Amino acid sequence: MEDIGLIAGNNRFPFLVAEEIKRSGNKVICIALKEEADSELWKICDKIYWISVGRFQKIIDALKSEKVKTVIMAGQVKHVTIYSAIGMDWRAIKVMGGVINKKADTILKTIASEFEKDGMSLIPSHTYLKHLLAPRGLISGKKLSTSESKDVEFGYKIAKSISGFDIGQTVVVKDKSVLAVESVEGTDECIKRAYKLGGENSIAVKVAKPNQDFRFDVPVVGVNTIDILEENKVRAMAIEAEATLILDKNEVVEKAKKAGVTMIGI
Repeated sequence: MEDIGLIAGNNRFPFLVAEEIKRSGNKVICIALKEEADSELWKICDKIYWISVGRFQKIIDALKSEKVKTVIMAGQVKHVTIYSAIGMDWRAIKVMGGVINKKADTILKTIASEFEKDGMSLIPSHTYLKHLLAPRGLISGKKLSTSESKDVEFGYKIAKSISGFDIGQTVVVKDKSVLAVESVEGTDECIKRAYKLGGENSIAVKVAKPNQDFRFDVPVVGVNTIDILEENKVRAMAIEAEATLILDKNEVVEKAKKAGVTMIGI
């Protein structure tokens, strides 16, 4: 039995990781980020500390006090939360002051190296959830038409390009035209913006970065994603197979079918 440190952001991701850690026979020592984490997390974790994003040394100290050696990060931390972290401690200031840019990957890789300095290793976010990785091919809904399939191919190339620059991981396209590109606002807002600009029957494409570091920022879709797709009349969503996590997979597939939204792994 090992105590696994879980740095928890928002939504369902941290819950599923915690459940699988416990199912494996290990204990969950959770650092719930006050600005992001769900208030119900305490129910699934063996021990929980509520700490603000900017209190990095406090996070390190809490994990060291529990003799944690392995840490996993799960759940989104919005960029605006990182950029506007109030009351950063000296270590957070040092980390943010030492990065060459404020890209998510740059910040998170610097944070990972800080954990290593204190004898803790950061492991891939999907370590306990590989059974939820998207399969290749049709996942849910009706088969795409020839023109829709071409839109997927078009969108995939664009999405891979922007993700390589650490801009975002999602694009929304229609008739081989880009309606919206994800940036710091996140996937949901990108989809909403696309509907305002291009109307219904668009295609959303979400991919991993060309050199994806699976310790953080793993592409994720969940039940809420389907709600957003349905509300904004998106025809289909293509996600990168074996690189994108489908949280609450069975529920997502059923909800997509009822909503008339095709999901495909590419």
